[in-house]
Amino acid sequence: MKRLGIAILLLSTMAMGQEVKNSNKIKIGITQIMEHQALDLARVGFEKALKENGYEEVQIDYQNAQGDFNTSQMIANSFVQNKKDLIYAISTPSAQSAYNATKEIPILITAVTDQKAAGLTGENITGTSDATPISKQLETIIKILPKTKKIGIIYNTSEQNSQVQVANAKEESKKLGLEIIEVGATNINEVAMGLDSLLEKVDVLYTPTDNLVVSATPLVLDKANKKNIPVIGCIEDQVVQGALITNTIDYEKLGYQTGKIAIKVLEGEEAKNIPVETLKDTQIIVNKKMAEKYKVDLTTEALKGAKIY
Repeated sequence: MKRLGIAILLLSTMAMGQEVKNSNKIKIGITQIMEHQALDLARVGFEKALKENGYEEVQIDYQNAQGDFNTSQMIANSFVQNKKDLIYAISTPSAQSAYNATKEIPILITAVTDQKAAGLTGENITGTSDATPISKQLETIIKILPKTKKIGIIYNTSEQNSQVQVANAKEESKKLGLEIIEVGATNINEVAMGLDSLLEKVDVLYTPTDNLVVSATPLVLDKANKKNIPVIGCIEDQVVQGALITNTIDYEKLGYQTGKIAIKVLEGEEAKNIPVETLKDTQIIVNKKMAEKYKVDLTTEALKGAKIY
């Protein structure tokens, strides 16, 4: 019996080794709309999940659209033509491009705020959403900056993801007695002009998880800080760069979670049977220098457990 047990163990080990070895036949296309910390970390987390779960030999084809939707569509089409086994789409525009290109290849999405509003509800789509209650950000603002009455939001009008966030902000702000003043933009020049107008009218500037605006963070911070308008970011890197605070999720963890879902699909589970998931935990992150500039008390109960830079 002992020899039989050893033989079974050896066969099992060999089978597992063969499974990992054969993972080099799996072709995954990763499409990302542009480079910024949140999206980059989502990719890092995804690849980490694959490597840590026996899929370190997969063939990954990473493509970045550099902010251009037409390029994003070309990338998605090329993935279909090259018969990828799975497409990992980071951001709403990337996911929309992938879904436009195929209704058959499984698409794993992430960094998408509202997949239904973005039309991403096909049978070959699942993954994760970076949706976090906008109420958390607004409540944080009034706790640390109680004199706030008017909150400015600048966003890309061509991103469905951003339109949803602005609508949610307007709805939630009414409950807290706040006024949202919005300005739309479609490119970096319009962001600059929009800020010049917006910053004259608000007490605080809030930046949603908008790829155009996040990529323009240095510009946003420069203009806002010169006007002494605190910036509430949407990701950690913005706080590192000089935004006052954010209450956000960990995008590497989000990508890792998406990677675990991708493994389920690669092992035979149908995407349509896997609901889109979110990360429930958020983290308050504060820039100490900006907190001093805007006289925010770092010892207040509202910032208990916050990560301080």
